[in-house]
Amino acid sequence: MDLGDLIQPDAVLPALKVNSKKQLLQIMSEKAAALTGLSEREVFDTVLQRERLGSTGVGNGIAIPHGKINSVKRIAGVFAQLDTPVDFEALDDQPVDIVFLLLAPENAGADHLKALSRIARMLRDPERIAKLRTAHDASLLYELLTSQPASNAA
Repeated sequence: MDLGDLIQPDAVLPALKVNSKKQLLQIMSEKAAALTGLSEREVFDTVLQRERLGSTGVGNGIAIPHGKINSVKRIAGVFAQLDTPVDFEALDDQPVDIVFLLLAPENAGADHLKALSRIARMLRDPERIAKLRTAHDASLLYELLTSQPASNAA
């Protein structure tokens, strides 16, 4: 599964200015709703409900909020790079500045898990994260998100 299948160029929010986790999730839900045709409220409520089960802040300043919604047609993502990190109640108690929101159809099953795994794997690459933190242009961020890592083969 390629990240280009999960995110569109207009789903990237560079240098986003927010004051709280709630405000961040509202803005990202608004963007996701505009891209998918869903209601902003439905997206926000779904993501918030998932957060109540436990923070999706995975550590190292990264969060992957996600949820399943019956009316979403395909797996879709929104990426945000924050101007200033916000508290996300992450596993390592570090504030978050890199966020990839993922929505999936209710019946996505394994595809949803594959997409989450693919995002998590990409966001574990320290070199890519460093580049994502310093790029402030949506098209460059999109390119960094969707490019394949260089092979380590000699």
